[in-house]
Amino acid sequence: MSHANPDPAESSPTDPAAHDPDCELCEAARFTHWYFEDELCWVADCEVCATPMVVWKHHGTEPPPEELAAMLARLVEAGEQRFGPEGGRVDQVMRQIPDHFHAHYRDAGWMTRRWNEPPSRYTGVGTPRVTR
Repeated sequence: MSHANPDPAESSPTDPAAHDPDCELCEAARFTHWYFEDELCWVADCEVCATPMVVWKHHGTEPPPEELAAMLARLVEAGEQRFGPEGGRVDQVMRQIPDHFHAHYRDAGWMTRRWNEPPSRYTGVGTPRVTR
């Protein structure tokens, strides 16, 4: 993707107060497919539901409206890349990690996806999606 950093493997938030060392989303472990990353957010397959998920790089729950719009646009791009145009919808309910903003792009089969297909794996930001 054109907005991806050339070497994002060592990215971290610029504001230390915006990072929680105990937060799984702040950790941003790279083991599933990553669609996109910039200074605002990253989009990768969720390890739980295997659908694209956008994560704000600031630890908190309420991004400013312009940042929220930009993040959701990146999520929709990834979701449509994965499932085709209008192949799903944005779900902003933060179920398992309620204290760090993230949203998913859910297709009709999202509830059973992780049981029915192999997980994706990290091969770099914006590279073709590969499963295990």
